[in-house]
Amino acid sequence: MEKGRFSLLVLEPGEIYFEDFSACLIPSDTTTSNYELKKQQGRLRMCSKSLVFEPHDLNKPLIKIPLKECTILEQFKGKAKFLNKSKNVLSVSTKLYIEMFEGNIIEPYKFCGFSRFLFLLNYANIMDCLPRITQLQRASTLPAGEQADMIATIVHSRQARVRFDPLWLDLYEKVVMETQADKVTPLVLNPGRILLSSARLFFQPYNNIETYPVLKINLSSIRQIIKRRFLLRHIGLEIYSSENNTIPYIYFAFRSPADRDKLYDNLLQQSDLKLSKIEQDVMTLQWQNGYVSNYDYLLYINSLADRTINDLTQYPVFPWVVADYKSKTLDLNNPETYRDLSKPIGALNADRLQKLMERFEEMSFPKFIYGSHYSTPAFVLFYLVRFYPHYVLCLQNGRFDHPDRMFNSCEDVYRNCLTNMSDFKELIPEFYDVEQGGEFLVNSMGINLGVRFDGSKVGDVQLPPWANSPKHFIRALRDALESDYVSERLHLWIDLIFGFKQRGDEAEEAKNLFYYLCYEGSVDLDSIGDLNKRRALEVQIMEFGQIPKQLFKVPHPQRKVKGPMLRVPSVDKESEKVNEDSTSVWKSVTSLNLESTFNTHKDSVSALLITDDNNQIMSVGYDGKFKVFSISQKRQIRSANIGNMPLSSIIQLPNTNVVVIGSFDNNIVLYDLDFGKVIQTVMAHEDSVTCLAWGNELKLLASGSSDCTVKIWRSFANSDVIKPMQCLESQLDHNSQLTCLCFRITVC
Repeated sequence: MEKGRFSLLVLEPGEIYFEDFSACLIPSDTTTSNYELKKQQGRLRMCSKSLVFEPHDLNKPLIKIPLKECTILEQFKGKAKFLNKSKNVLSVSTKLYIEMFEGNIIEPYKFCGFSRFLFLLNYANIMDCLPRITQLQRASTLPAGEQADMIATIVHSRQARVRFDPLWLDLYEKVVMETQADKVTPLVLNPGRILLSSARLFFQPYNNIETYPVLKINLSSIRQIIKRRFLLRHIGLEIYSSENNTIPYIYFAFRSPADRDKLYDNLLQQSDLKLSKIEQDVMTLQWQNGYVSNYDYLLYINSLADRTINDLTQYPVFPWVVADYKSKTLDLNNPETYRDLSKPIGALNADRLQKLMERFEEMSFPKFIYGSHYSTPAFVLFYLVRFYPHYVLCLQNGRFDHPDRMFNSCEDVYRNCLTNMSDFKELIPEFYDVEQGGEFLVNSMGINLGVRFDGSKVGDVQLPPWANSPKHFIRALRDALESDYVSERLHLWIDLIFGFKQRGDEAEEAKNLFYYLCYEGSVDLDSIGDLNKRRALEVQIMEFGQIPKQLFKVPHPQRKVKGPMLRVPSVDKESEKVNEDSTSVWKSVTSLNLESTFNTHKDSVSALLITDDNNQIMSVGYDGKFKVFSISQKRQIRSANIGNMPLSSIIQLPNTNVVVIGSFDNNIVLYDLDFGKVIQTVMAHEDSVTCLAWGNELKLLASGSSDCTVKIWRSFANSDVIKPMQCLESQLDHNSQLTCLCFRITVC
């Protein structure tokens, strides 16, 4: 959160806010008689490219004065009775100034012509402030690259004099390291100093724009630390904390990869740090087997590919899934409802693609098919203009887009993405986020976004006929995303965006080529000595869009549509009557009373087992844990970490204290309850073990798997050791993955 109406978003993207002064604005038409009426108390904020005056009166507009437009910046030398001979006055004459948020209303900025302003500094000394302001004004007259370099020098000089305040540290807290970095939020960089201690991570901004003078994150609350690219340079670091933390996430950009890596390495060495990490192959396997939704998996691989909501140049990208925005009802069982996920959005229209390919063939190297990207800051904010109008005004120099080019209708936008020669944008996560419920589709702030050609005001987004509300619209899109049709084909779209069809010959064959600056490794910004050329390339990279980091070099596995069912108890001849008796008891049940509750696994519980004495419950879960609970004591009495992969099933061998556990890593695991350890791990299948069953009469173990097989293992010959070659009795093949097993004895 930021203080008052002033925020870094009223500045140019990348502009730096240094400091502010208590001041009184005196407009040029002020006289002795109207002084009390005209003067405005507020704060004058000194920034790298502008001066911004924020009046205390919310009805008065913020006034932004670009330094490059100033003709006079000096100490006021005139005479005015209402100033009482004060010399502590800054005189500014400018060819252009900008008024913002008059009446505290979000609307396009007003660009005004020549004017003169006097700022009476209430406490600061004009002779201390003026040299700093004029130095920045000189920098503003330089070409873009040289201007950025001079401002960087000024910033470095000012920041080198700032030290971290040790009073923020506790008595026994030890300093590990200190460095500089920018805090990254959409369109905004805020420089500051990072200090890592033995217990906490601190960020001390060089200005007072943040809610707190120092941001503090306990190392014990950090759950993820992710290295990121920022403007195609490996200098980003994003840190996620527990959900109840006051700072759930923070994103930093460092001066160099070495600075970033040094903090990362030092963080990992701290004993208080307890990261929760899911390996990529584990997450993919969970998604493949239906334990992770398509939505969550796409969020996960976006994060792996350096896409984050904190960086509009690398915002998470989601696919258009539904292709029908005209029907009165949406039939999710009809294949015609869906977009072809095997093709990039630009290749869905054959006629348009032919024209693009004709241009491609005539093009000189480096060639590209699409002159526009599927995800850029402008495209993200095109969708989110009603939700984040300040970001749009920042990105578009104080203006909204033309009313007829805005996000007015879902049908119009999709049609444009299929037909326009320069529109190939995909979607963003908000289109599938049922918790947010489509808030970005509603003009709830009542923003004046203009009037369209037909005379209608731009208001809420027009939904397709099959949606009766934004919530219903998002729910339907989410249902489509999670449908069997999409689940069977989503891997094809992943290949295009994150996988082996992202670049090279495979990308060209798939008609999936973009401008060369979109790709990581296409240009080394650090090696470019010409400051103006480097700055121009940075702007191009930021505005044009960036291809995600390539995650997969081979085709992505397909999702198995038929997900696993709940495991049912195995039945054999000896226990058959007991089960029948139990069933008859349950048939007469009319109500249930809660006996006890156990706080179990961190992820889904996949299988339960009640011991023969009815005193213990055993469970396994997707967190890789095996747990035992005492019913009589009403508490957990054992917890064992079996591995990093999800566990699917559990049975207990009769007359022993050995349990058999099925795992997603294709293994059968034998765990000895007496000794509290794994006594054997057997590679039993070519894919996840999904279910187990014990045939007590025959002393046979059956295991089912996602590899579409059931394997029967014979008696262990008085040994609790499975020897795959000797013990495998037979293999039964299925046409799909196994979900449950049971033995049943048939008496002839």
